[in-house]
Amino acid sequence: MVARTRALITGITGQDGSYLAELLLEKGYEVHGLIRRSSSINTRRIDHIYEDPHEPDRRLILHHGDMSDGTRLARLVNEVRPREVYNLAAQSHVKVSFEAPEYTSDVDALGTLRLLEAIYHCDPSIRFYQASTSELFGSAPPPQSEETPFHPRSPYGVSKTFAYWIAVNYRESYGIFAANGILFNHESPRRGETFVTRKITQAVARIVAGRQEVVYLGNLSARRDWGYAPDYVRAMWMMLQCSEPVDLVFSTGEQHSVQEFAELAFGLVGLDWRAHVVVDKAYLRPAEVDTLCGNSSKARALLGWAPTLTFVELVKIMLISDLEAEGLDPQEVLEREAGGPAAVSQ
Repeated sequence: MVARTRALITGITGQDGSYLAELLLEKGYEVHGLIRRSSSINTRRIDHIYEDPHEPDRRLILHHGDMSDGTRLARLVNEVRPREVYNLAAQSHVKVSFEAPEYTSDVDALGTLRLLEAIYHCDPSIRFYQASTSELFGSAPPPQSEETPFHPRSPYGVSKTFAYWIAVNYRESYGIFAANGILFNHESPRRGETFVTRKITQAVARIVAGRQEVVYLGNLSARRDWGYAPDYVRAMWMMLQCSEPVDLVFSTGEQHSVQEFAELAFGLVGLDWRAHVVVDKAYLRPAEVDTLCGNSSKARALLGWAPTLTFVELVKIMLISDLEAEGLDPQEVLEREAGGPAAVSQ
């Protein structure tokens, strides 16, 4: 029997973790995932690939633990002995990081350090992927690339900047294969409901279903580079298959404002966004990031990576998923509200 490649994913129950687990299972991996202990079950994103612990030959194994517990992380790495570690766990909500800066720093910054220490002392040959973010760039003018100086504008961005540099430090100090993927915003139907893109598409679906009237948003003029999450987890895997570790930007190279996202999502069902969007100052950040747009030419040349969905296609699949969740027929809604079958194929 051929030995399976073993991977450990922190944050496996998140959007990216669930897509990455699917990808690795498709490639024949044995996948181990770190989940936090909770009195409520929060594994819905991976329920469709979950395997009962009593299955004799299961390939998805979940372990309880937390990025704030260095002892547990060290034990887990020693027990699992993975070939690849993907560190996706984080407090990743930018606005929340202003309200809980210490917790965000503990998990996002020191959590990465704890995991790297576990790898260094257990098996330095393990390949390590660090989920970096476009929030590292903050107020740096676009387009942002690997050469753009960091200027984070939130505790989340600052914490992720530490995580980026500590990964580089362990690579340079101890020869660990540590790679940073600087991923620009990436969305999907599995995006958390408090993130602005999903908040919009879910609100549109609920408004069509008659369950909601308005949606409260923050900075409508903020511009982001939005891609499709499965494309970005594919990039994570590709990075760890390289002969040498490298830090790369992944992005679409195209940016749109929050207002454009809302206008498109509401327009797909024939609604005027202005009648349903209310700006609430409570959602504004103390320090805003106005514009992010990535230059991923290095990743495209080195890995042959490229995004697969357009902005319009991304918004549409998210909206369709949320319409289905409301018990609605997406095709019927889109055809009826947007002016017939021709509008659906635009």
